[in-house]
Amino acid sequence: MFIDYGSKPPTRAFNPPQTAHLANYRRVYAKSESRVEKPASEKVALAKYLRSYEKLGAKHVVVKARDNETTFGLKVRNEDVAAFCKKHGPRFVGFAGVDPHKGMAAVRELETAVRELGLRGLNLQCFELKLAINDKRMYPLYAKCVELDIPVNIHCGINFSTASQMDYGRPAYLDEVMLHFPELRVCASPPGWPWIEELIGVAWRHPKVYIGVVAVRPKLLALEDSGYRPLLTYGTKVLQDKILTGTAYPMQPVEQAYAEFDALPLPDAIRRKWMHDNSARFLGLA
Repeated sequence: MFIDYGSKPPTRAFNPPQTAHLANYRRVYAKSESRVEKPASEKVALAKYLRSYEKLGAKHVVVKARDNETTFGLKVRNEDVAAFCKKHGPRFVGFAGVDPHKGMAAVRELETAVRELGLRGLNLQCFELKLAINDKRMYPLYAKCVELDIPVNIHCGINFSTASQMDYGRPAYLDEVMLHFPELRVCASPPGWPWIEELIGVAWRHPKVYIGVVAVRPKLLALEDSGYRPLLTYGTKVLQDKILTGTAYPMQPVEQAYAEFDALPLPDAIRRKWMHDNSARFLGLA
């Protein structure tokens, strides 16, 4: 039993035509994405996607909207995410996406997405928004998340878009946010590279900060020279209740990511926390 904290269904709604700002991602992830089978039709691809989670016994799968219209003209609509979750059952948990550049309209859209569409969190891809984690334009949304008692997913660490600064995802900026919003539930995902230890410090300092091991090959956590090893070291000790895991499909196959997580040298009790219990608590599904 596991919860996939990050997955993108192979449908047009979740995969609108991508703008040039993401082109470098395809170069960086080309080898990993080549392992994902690409069926001839969306219908076949979706059927295979759903079967993968059924076969592996996934308890929940988190799917996320995105709104980067102001900066890059890209949007995955909240209505489409909610419709997907409704159609495919309670296994799928939807996060809203709103654009902080739209001011109070974004705050109202988030409230509608949660109260009327049934979405369960907020997704903010800071590098696509061209806003640092602690940019004050994000603060009304953070406050609304506290009011609605929903978690927020914040892109943390490097991004590979050469149209946006890497610095937007610096974990130290999240530290400032948590000083102002100690009640906010945050998952920093991806897990902070190349500032892994900085993010570990932020998560250690703040009880409601989690780390999402998403968009990275799980096997890298066990390699000494990968840069991710501290996640395994601290994640089996002081942060064992703070690590969430996700496949980042289609950046890698669901089955491959699951197998690599399962192969990590973790005690069984901690493996269950990483792969299920921590996500269930973070999402309010425990």
